[in-house]
Amino acid sequence: MKVLVKAPAKINLSLDVLHKRPDGYHEVKMVMTTIDLADRIELIPRTDDVIQIISQNRFVPDDHRNLAYQAAKVLKDTFGIKQGVAISLTKNIPVAAGLAGGSSDAAATLRGLNKLWRLGLTLDELAELGAQIGSDVPFCVYGGTAVATGRGEKIMPISSPPPCWVILAKPSIGVSTAEVYRNLKVGEIQHPDVDGMVEAIERQDYAAICQLVGNVLEEVTLKMHPEVAHIKEQMKRFGADAVLMSGSGPTVFGLVQHDSRLQRIYNGLRGFCDQVFAVRILGEQNSLD
Repeated sequence: MKVLVKAPAKINLSLDVLHKRPDGYHEVKMVMTTIDLADRIELIPRTDDVIQIISQNRFVPDDHRNLAYQAAKVLKDTFGIKQGVAISLTKNIPVAAGLAGGSSDAAATLRGLNKLWRLGLTLDELAELGAQIGSDVPFCVYGGTAVATGRGEKIMPISSPPPCWVILAKPSIGVSTAEVYRNLKVGEIQHPDVDGMVEAIERQDYAAICQLVGNVLEEVTLKMHPEVAHIKEQMKRFGADAVLMSGSGPTVFGLVQHDSRLQRIYNGLRGFCDQVFAVRILGEQNSLD
């Protein structure tokens, strides 16, 4: 028996950093939602006790550095599982893009192995295990739309945003999240209105959502990588309703409600950016499988 699982990307509609914590992490408050750009994961039982990563993407590590590998290892170690698994990753989410591709792969692996190994764990229990792997993994276990606090592992589900298109453009660079946080001057931050964003989503007020998007990491990444600023400017010029960098970047997303404008923005970005996607907001928790 093999198990197939979908691992959708996420975007941050609002991302605030409150302060640096004694444990070295930053205290964050953010609104995340899943989008219809997803990796596909196939979990195939092995007769030995080995975790194997299979991927055609040369940027994806096939050893213990891979978050899906770490997810399988956490379950094996926690529950004394003596079975092996081959984890076949079909990557559609760009790597090191600020879209939680690796975290979503880990979360999907946790959910899939929960079925394959018949562990009977709840999503809450899987999310708790996921927090050992990375800050975005608990959100990715649940999917949907949520406010994330702590270092990102405390999840409070909220309503899905109103339906719209999301255009993503990723320049051909990778960004180190650790480096972005190192260069963040917490005392000088202009904080976005995260609570206002939550209220706008609950009211299904698309115009307010577009006005309230904000990401405190954006300024740091734009200084380090001017090409990200260029994509932002072009996306605005082509007519997106709201434009923001996701996570620590470098992917920039634009929200668009009208199909007619979507094609113009997509074609305009394709002129100078290799990786451009036009997808829908998923936003619902049950859209994972």
